[in-house]
Amino acid sequence: MPRGPKGEKRPADVNARAVMIGRIATGEIEDRVTDDGKNAAAVELGRMGGKARAAGLSKKKRAEIARRAAKARWDGA
Repeated sequence: MPRGPKGEKRPADVNARAVMIGRIATGEIEDRVTDDGKNAAAVELGRMGGKARAAGLSKKKRAEIARRAAKARWDGA
């Protein structure tokens, strides 16, 4: 389901969705999306998520996580 300007789910109710679209159209709230239609804030968080996590882990811990991931893939679990 599409997300609203602040990351919340857009209302499933037809009337509530119409009100939200009206607010976006009048500029009362801003709908931030990228050129491909994705939420700009979510795209930015996605870009930094893995890199920030990797930077905070030691080489030993990253290897341990990779080992567990490979085992899970090959065991079919």
